[in-house]
Amino acid sequence: MNEPRTGIVYIVGAGPGDRKLITLKGVECLQRADVVIYDLLLNDALLEHCPAHTEKIQAPDPRIRATRQDELNHLLVEHAKAGKIVVRLKGGDPYIFGRGGEEAVALTEANIPFEIVPGVTSAVAASAYAGIPVTHRDYASSVAFVTGHSAALRSDSNINWEQLATAVDTLVVYMGVAHLRQIVERLITHDRDPETPVSLVRVGTTPQQQVVQGTLTDIVQKVEAAQLKSPAIIVVGEVNRLREQLRWFDTKPLFGKRILVTRARAQASEFADLLEANGAEVIQFPTIKIQPVEGVDVPSPSEYDWVIFTSVNAVEIFYERLRKNGKDARAFGTSKICAVGAKTVEALNRIGIQPNFVPSNARGSAIAVEIGDVDEKKILLPRAKIATADLPNALREKGAHVDDVHLYDTVRVPGENREMIETDLLNGKIDLVTFTSSSTVTNFLEMFSAHQPTVLLADVKVAVIGPTTQKTAVEHGVHVDVVAKEASVKSLVAAIVETYHNFSQ
Repeated sequence: MNEPRTGIVYIVGAGPGDRKLITLKGVECLQRADVVIYDLLLNDALLEHCPAHTEKIQAPDPRIRATRQDELNHLLVEHAKAGKIVVRLKGGDPYIFGRGGEEAVALTEANIPFEIVPGVTSAVAASAYAGIPVTHRDYASSVAFVTGHSAALRSDSNINWEQLATAVDTLVVYMGVAHLRQIVERLITHDRDPETPVSLVRVGTTPQQQVVQGTLTDIVQKVEAAQLKSPAIIVVGEVNRLREQLRWFDTKPLFGKRILVTRARAQASEFADLLEANGAEVIQFPTIKIQPVEGVDVPSPSEYDWVIFTSVNAVEIFYERLRKNGKDARAFGTSKICAVGAKTVEALNRIGIQPNFVPSNARGSAIAVEIGDVDEKKILLPRAKIATADLPNALREKGAHVDDVHLYDTVRVPGENREMIETDLLNGKIDLVTFTSSSTVTNFLEMFSAHQPTVLLADVKVAVIGPTTQKTAVEHGVHVDVVAKEASVKSLVAAIVETYHNFSQ
């Protein structure tokens, strides 16, 4: 009988908070994982890299379970011995105050193969996002990382505070917020200049990042006044003087704004990326999903004078149906192609088609006017089941023969974390709600039907992608603050940024 194969453990550093700071190798490990054992404070979005079958286990809370490390070691060994690919996903870097070394020793003793995937440690990343380089030719040629845990302050600690206080230019202290006063006292007692600049960076690299600055003389009072809590790093040294000149992250136009995205998850990535690039915290709350209508056979496009695509979904689903029938872009023959919007053009380009006509805007009346003479022309209009009749009616008034084919539907989905979202909306803890279609508006309001929109969104701004969505929102009693100039997520983000810029003036 064959012996069961032993798996492998990847001890992966996930970085300090920004989900994009994980390394490429770290992502590759997650994509192969059978089991992921992840730390409490990690960005949950990282788990989206895992395949559907991955078992996700949250590590025991060290604040509650004194035996946490032994339990973790046992889990790693147990799953690896079962032949699994195991990822131990840790905040920051596994070997910098991450106990990765302890876990690696336990694996070695159990004869389990393992690999270490380094991560970006918070001392470097949080400082950088705060505009503080830990080294600089004019300010600091040396840097030390030290734990500020209570054990580091005991008389029998192996940390030599007397030497450390003046031995390095920049001192970065992890896990030291609760013991800030004792740390400051030790540094001053051992001859660090009381006027040395100090910064505390809380939840660095995230949109909730908070920075408090002072000197060794007054930093304790400033931190208490700001009510700053852990997790945070403490940066001691002259490099802190560079923050005002080098800060870049917390000056982004949407920094600290919590923005709710109601778009279908499969389509929300570009929108979320653009918002995050401007500093926002994005809360994914899809209210719809795109679902192809079953049993709809797409006609041969070559039989029509025009094929009009009004969305990316229409292009992708139509082309997929063509492929299932053994056809490709050649099936369009000499038909002329109309594409509504830049993204629809891009979707057509991906299948090798350059549209003949792109209207100036997405309104049915504009398309019908600008497309030219269509009298007695055959037009194929593959689109959403819920689309309005404006476009086909306008084309028929011009004498066209229109086949309006319903390719897909927008289906309401169960709201993830609905109760938490509801509480945050009512308490004004969400700054902005975005709607990218009429269906996102109606489905969103149905999810919170216990509240009138004026109450639910009393302390929340609303942004919509265009006049049609705006009309739906207003008809349902929603006050709209932001309307995109063009029907695209880029234009919507630009309008949101402009609104907050004007608001701050």
